[in-house]
Amino acid sequence: MWRIAAGRGLHEASMREIATEAGVSLRSVQYHFGSKHQLLVAALELLHQDNERRARERVDHDPGDARALLAAVLEEFLPLDAERRLALRVLAAYYARSLTDPALAAVFLSAEHPLEDLVAGIIGQGQADGGCCPGLDARHEADLLVSGAVGLGSDMLHGRRTAADVLRTLNYHLDRIFAPEAGS
Repeated sequence: MWRIAAGRGLHEASMREIATEAGVSLRSVQYHFGSKHQLLVAALELLHQDNERRARERVDHDPGDARALLAAVLEEFLPLDAERRLALRVLAAYYARSLTDPALAAVFLSAEHPLEDLVAGIIGQGQADGGCCPGLDARHEADLLVSGAVGLGSDMLHGRRTAADVLRTLNYHLDRIFAPEAGS
């Protein structure tokens, strides 16, 4: 399902196409997933679980260094390897479909904001440790960082920006949040 979504979009991910791609019968897919919507939701949930597991494996950090942790978390939004490129392409396909499919939008665009919450928490820890510029609103910074990293990652997928350019941009903003003089 992911390969079809990433390569041709969710509109091409019929149950028949998915069965063919998986090398199983259409009946088998229909048995496990009563509808295409159920299959899309299950594949999305699996993608989120897989992304979280891989991110936890990749993000190695010093718990006392909020800036380094935040940089590592933000890098997870970028297509820096084949796995993350595939995941971002699949998520882009879900986003596009969610614009015209209210039932999928209800699942894809939940009211919760776990990534923004995570980033705000890391900034909050940096504030508590005295490593951030004073007066920052951690939630607003988190919203900007997450949406910025996602947008910059999309630019990388399109070849509009290089990884080096994007990392420089993210580090520029992190330097503004975790200013060296903040901790002095």
